[in-house]
Amino acid sequence: MKPRNEVPANLKWRTEDIFATQQAWEDMYEDVSKRLDFSRFEGKLNTVENVKACFDALYDVMGDFELLSVYAHMLHDEDTRKSENNALQARVSALGVRFSSSIAFMTPELTSLDEKTLKQFQADPALADYDYELEGIIKEKPHVLGKEAEAVLAMGGQVFGSFSNIFGMINNADLPFPEITVRGKKVKVSHGMYGVLMQDPDRNVRKKTFKAFYSAFIGLINTISQTYISHVNKDIYFARVRKYESCLAKALEGEDVNPKVYDNLIKSVHRGLKTMHKYVSVRKKALGVSRLHMYDVYTSLVEDADLKLDYEEAFELVKKGLAPLGEEYGKLLQRAHDEGWIDVEETEGKRSGAYSISVHRAPHPYVLLNYQPTTNNIFTLAHELGHAMHSYHSNKSQPISKSGYRIFVAEVASTVNEVLLLKYLLANTEDVKLKKYLLNYYMDMIKGTLFRQTMFAEFEAIAHAQAESGKPLTKDSLNETYIGLNRKYFGRSMYSDPEIAYEWARIPHFYRSFYVYKYATGITSAISIAERIYKEGKPAVEDYFKFLSSGGSASPIELLKLAGVDLTKKDAFDAAMDSFEDALNQFVELSK
Repeated sequence: MKPRNEVPANLKWRTEDIFATQQAWEDMYEDVSKRLDFSRFEGKLNTVENVKACFDALYDVMGDFELLSVYAHMLHDEDTRKSENNALQARVSALGVRFSSSIAFMTPELTSLDEKTLKQFQADPALADYDYELEGIIKEKPHVLGKEAEAVLAMGGQVFGSFSNIFGMINNADLPFPEITVRGKKVKVSHGMYGVLMQDPDRNVRKKTFKAFYSAFIGLINTISQTYISHVNKDIYFARVRKYESCLAKALEGEDVNPKVYDNLIKSVHRGLKTMHKYVSVRKKALGVSRLHMYDVYTSLVEDADLKLDYEEAFELVKKGLAPLGEEYGKLLQRAHDEGWIDVEETEGKRSGAYSISVHRAPHPYVLLNYQPTTNNIFTLAHELGHAMHSYHSNKSQPISKSGYRIFVAEVASTVNEVLLLKYLLANTEDVKLKKYLLNYYMDMIKGTLFRQTMFAEFEAIAHAQAESGKPLTKDSLNETYIGLNRKYFGRSMYSDPEIAYEWARIPHFYRSFYVYKYATGITSAISIAERIYKEGKPAVEDYFKFLSSGGSASPIELLKLAGVDLTKKDAFDAAMDSFEDALNQFVELSK
């Protein structure tokens, strides 16, 4: 990892596109601070005119607050060690608590109105920008507390969000990354290098990497356990205070997702475990090992076929793979490359992983990478650009009140890009070895995104249900639950190493409760959408762009129907399982 000041400017995102100077940020911070008084609307949200004026003022402030927040977030993630960046983010967090407190009266006041009045508001053309939000308020009526109680909860925002921040500091700043020797050279096993080394063809390297990396988390397991247990207890507190049946029910209703979708996912994956177990058996045979270990999961079954492309080559390949989405989409990708949307290289103190971030008033979305020359990182580039394009089109087509799409659909556009890229690569090679490699990659993508994320989702559901039933969570109970699920999902051909019981302790997404299952529904939807684009061409692309441009204008289930996917039925789930089995059968046939 190099210092950030050694990275070329064209490989770093341009935060100056949001604020040209630090003083510009300070000026807006001061301005927003002065605009947080909404008391002039309190007690008056009983007419269309007053509701519109209040919502207009709310979203005007929110637009600027989001700019402050995204800028501070990006600076923090450039180098998590810098105290001035941490302080900036803390100031935004504190401002957010003030903001939440100042508008805490709105939902209780609106939900105190009778349903007939609220529906009249929702149907009024003057409130068209807020009709879906008002629909949510109607549904939320049974779960909203009084004004004073809501104000108290709003003031606790920093405290309730602290568990995620604590884990973030453990995971990014304080984790003692171990060193191992790889072919005579010392290598620090950072988050980014762990992903690279676990694909190494040398099994001994993978074993050393696996054991060393997990030793860092095991050494901090008591702190991590208590952090996660406290996070779960916080979820239970909110579910009970707001009178939901469970944490899961609260999460699904908060996303406006039909519970049938969650059930369909779990049942479909359980039905598909026989194919997953067959895949594990094929992997064991292909690697020629007497015992398959967890550190054998990520290495390619086809040696010397990894696409080791530098970033520029990878970007060009991604553009070609996404060509079915049209010329304008390609031009927008090039803008992302040329205009400082993307932060490419892994640097000292930089946040691990990858993400895309965008807000309505930002000039464009941004993408954080920690790029390494591997096939996985090429697909990560395509994935994050999918997020960015989704945000770009939603922000462009929707008012600020409807531009932010639900987390449930957040992984669809990103995974469509991955599937399209993979289809392009498979269609444009006659090389049997490379084709086998790509089939292996596709199987691993489905294994990692559909099966593994559903396993994560089951872990979350079990952990929350256990705590809700009054049975205390402990590091031992969490480990036992996790390794039991690991054995269930991978089957008898896989040896579940003792270290894998601790894998839950390194998953940042567990601090966004009931988030991970959306990766699984995302790839399910993406496979259906990509298949339709390849089969039908322009009509399917046009429908897909309706979805990309829809933001958060309706429930996520209804928005996906715009692109031809209905997750309340089992068809899309079964199609994803069929796709996995088909790829596996092709791989086995080519291996003969």
